[in-house]
Amino acid sequence: MRLSEDVYRTYVQILKEELVPAFGCTEPISLAYCAAKAREVLGALPERVEIHASGNIIKNVKSVIVPNTDGLKGIPAAAAAGIVGGNPDKKLEVIAEVTPEQKHAMCEYLERVPISVKPLENGEKLDILVRVYAAGHSAEVRISRTHCNIAYIRRDGEMIYHEDASVCEGKEAKADRSLLTIENIVRFAEDMDIADVKEVLDRQISYNYAIALEGMQNDWGANIGSTLIKTYGDDVKIMSKAMAAAGSDARMSGCELPVVINSGSGNQGITVSVPVIVYAERLRSSQEELYRALAVSNLTAVHIKHGIGPLSAFCGAVSAGCAAGCGIAYLFGGREEEISHTLVNSLATVSGIFCDGAKASCAAKIASSVEAGILGYYMYTNGQQFYAEDGIVSKGVENTIRNVCRLGGNAMNETDEEIIRIMTHCD
Repeated sequence: MRLSEDVYRTYVQILKEELVPAFGCTEPISLAYCAAKAREVLGALPERVEIHASGNIIKNVKSVIVPNTDGLKGIPAAAAAGIVGGNPDKKLEVIAEVTPEQKHAMCEYLERVPISVKPLENGEKLDILVRVYAAGHSAEVRISRTHCNIAYIRRDGEMIYHEDASVCEGKEAKADRSLLTIENIVRFAEDMDIADVKEVLDRQISYNYAIALEGMQNDWGANIGSTLIKTYGDDVKIMSKAMAAAGSDARMSGCELPVVINSGSGNQGITVSVPVIVYAERLRSSQEELYRALAVSNLTAVHIKHGIGPLSAFCGAVSAGCAAGCGIAYLFGGREEEISHTLVNSLATVSGIFCDGAKASCAAKIASSVEAGILGYYMYTNGQQFYAEDGIVSKGVENTIRNVCRLGGNAMNETDEEIIRIMTHCD
């Protein structure tokens, strides 16, 4: 039974919406975009900057190096990068074209201009408010819910844009992620016309494999990828998780290469794609088989993450690593039954990993999650599985996914708050 045309087109659109390029870790880049937009609205270089950010933004920007800044990290650095060198028209690639002169100017700007940072209360988990001031004028931009979604813009206190008005302006609604199911994801992968997704998947393969190679070949972060290979060898099961970890090693350390994201995250984009690419190479899979396996891994990750939300105490590497296991299962000939068991087995193994922000140790969490995805598949092929009522596992893959979403989207809120308190040294 084939998918309906409406569901098929929705799945294609989800891939096009999700698999977009980003330059740098998406939370600091979102902040840089917000700051760049605020400067554009102000029409002058700000003399004072106020940043209000949700706890999850603070958590994910605090420790990661901002690319194209000569090694700067943290919230003021991300804002300064956007203000001094950002092009808001580029959105998640806002600071991809910074000049050497602008890099120097960022450091000078940080020393000269007061930039205050305060927590944003009672907002979304992904929420950024930037106010800038110069020559008696002010501008205010707020980004909320997703990394590029501008909620409103004010200049000198006057509202000049509010997202509610976008309905009248013909802004397109996002494709309905609630239509995703594992059954239909596998069916879509089997039936899809490669031409409908080739461009976005080719870009994902090219960008994400390139940064993984960079992470393996040079000194980035904690060098998790190269450490794995030196310690355990280059068996495909090791190489797949090592290459994914290496991509994160580079990305979290300010590597100036773009990444195609998944669920708003570059680390998740690397994790859902690179292990599948490595397995396809070793198995000598056809390019068509790789495209179809990547459709499985990408859409499975989006399916899980949609129920959790863009930012959470639930580590996004988990949903992405387990989804990569599903893509690998597809390359081995697995279809709905094999993929469903792979996903349940892997989610049952690593769903306890929490997110404590973007930083070097993300690479190690990625390696663990990819390993769980691979183990989930090999458990199935050896006649082993986790059964309903084994902890958070319920009968049926969709019920187990719902349980994970309950944990990540709601139950871990207090954990998230405590992590943020620890990271910000608030007793």
